Amino acid sequence: MKKHSRINNIAELQAEIARLKVLKGQQENYLNDQYRLFNHKLDAPKRIFNSIKSSIPGVNLVEGIMGNFGKSLGTSESVASSDWLTKVMRVGLPFVMNKFFLKRAGIVKRLLVTVLSERAAGQVSQDKLTGLISKVTDFIKPKKRKKLKPLTPAEEDLQTGIPPYSETY
Repeated sequence: MKKHSRINNIAELQAEIARLKVLKGQQENYLNDQYRLFNHKLDAPKRIFNSIKSSIPGVNLVEGIMGNFGKSLGTSESVASSDWLTKVMRVGLPFVMNKFFLKRAGIVKRLLVTVLSERAAGQVSQDKLTGLISKVTDFIKPKKRKKLKPLTPAEEDLQTGIPPYSETY
């Protein structure tokens, strides 16, 4: 790369613009390659898991059964289309239930609670929760007071404490 020097005429300016465009293209290509390599490295655990899963016989059968079981429970909506609260609840609720409430429960009870809690979490959405919170706050907030009617001049005087027959009146 050459050092920055003064541009003296239009030809040098056009040459510098062309050089910068070429440099921009090279940098974009480099960054795109780095982005693809980064994504490839991030996908490595998924590829390893899928290759191990594909080598186990009968996994597809179990996935098909569990997929149909989930659809029969009414969880046919895509998890990707749900909001962040639903996603957190689907992961966190079974974990909390198994960790704190079902410590000594058997595997069958844990699996059943996991399936049911995921279904319940699928029913909870951010909109429903904000609606519930707004209903609770509306119930707790005091009711708005009725507007007071305007006071007559004599009533105003009584409130201020100045009698109408005083010198200041």
